[in-house]
Amino acid sequence: MSILIQPLITEKLTRLQEMHQQYAFEVARNSTKPQIKKAIEERYPEVKVARVNTMVVPSKPKGRFTKSGFVSGRSRVWKKAIITLKEGEIDLFSEI
Repeated sequence: MSILIQPLITEKLTRLQEMHQQYAFEVARNSTKPQIKKAIEERYPEVKVARVNTMVVPSKPKGRFTKSGFVSGRSRVWKKAIITLKEGEIDLFSEI
């Protein structure tokens, strides 16, 4: 199983990229910080990771009204990693 699932791109995370050289990825829930750092540096060989912060995003109740009534459920639990690049590194997503 791959450690990096997908990069996350939102307005808030774009601001982090521009101001602090930080990038966010959805990662496997059982991955550790050293594994995430190694996976980033293997996938993008031209960058060096300075720091990795992780957080587990909890499940939230979700619901919607349909013709047959209210349908309730929950969102999934997933893990987010914020990667900080070393000073002077290039833009990580410029080649994508």
